Amino acid sequence: MNENIDISVDFAGLRLTNPVFTASGTCGYADELADFTNLNSIGGFITKSITSKPRKGNPAPRIVETDSGMLNAIGLANLGLDAFIEEKLPILEKLSPAVFVNVAGQTIDDYVTVTERLSNEEAIAGFELNISCPNVAKGGITFGTDPDQVTEITSAVKKASGQKILMVKLSPCVTDISIIAKAAVDSGADALSLINTFTAMAIDIETRKPILANRTGGLSGPAIKPIALYLVNKVYNEVTKNTNVPILGLGGIRNASDAIEFIIAGASAVAVGTANFVEPDCTAKIVEGIEKYCQQNKITNIKELIGSLEAN
Repeated sequence: MNENIDISVDFAGLRLTNPVFTASGTCGYADELADFTNLNSIGGFITKSITSKPRKGNPAPRIVETDSGMLNAIGLANLGLDAFIEEKLPILEKLSPAVFVNVAGQTIDDYVTVTERLSNEEAIAGFELNISCPNVAKGGITFGTDPDQVTEITSAVKKASGQKILMVKLSPCVTDISIIAKAAVDSGADALSLINTFTAMAIDIETRKPILANRTGGLSGPAIKPIALYLVNKVYNEVTKNTNVPILGLGGIRNASDAIEFIIAGASAVAVGTANFVEPDCTAKIVEGIEKYCQQNKITNIKELIGSLEAN
């Protein structure tokens, strides 16, 4: 670590040692990656989605590779709130990065129940409100495509979150993402994360059936990066630029160069998802790469990069 270069960031009042997170759903509850990478080297960790009751998720097959990406239709499978508190919180308490819990549900009361129950846990820095999952029949993306529903659920969960940071995760599957982002910010969101996956599908031409049992899944990976980058920049310019609401940018980030693009576009921090399946220690390498870039470009503080995109 170069002492002359500061890559720490202020994220909604929370100081992160660096701007790199793991994305929800790709690293479980931390113990799954313990043998492959040093999670204490990153700035933030986002858990797999937690619901009030355990969920089995969608039937298999529920993952398929695509050109430059992957489709998943996991369906928010998780061990439920009680087991999370008993089995996983003790693991998360030992982590150095700021821990955010991704919260999901079928009703607003579901979201409130999980958030309220975890609002006093010291191991948790904040919540990521998952209103953009495309792989569940009820809840998920249905909350995140209508600004009135975004207002209602964000307001309710913000009240339940106590002193914890509330980050709202946005779907790209909307007409104008800035309208949704503004609804979330106006309703109390402390931060935004964008983007979640795109609803997509793959077909087996021999059977003429969808490959995923769920028919559709969420497209992630490098294929969506250019769109994610554009949407982060759009929300930064139209919603958050003159506020203290930071953006967590994600969508196809594989290396430091990708991460830096998102930061220049307006993200205060970035999250790495699909790349973890290919290279489990990529987040640590991205942190090192960001520092190296700053050193090579004589940038002493990474804040100089945030939203620094120049017009042609």
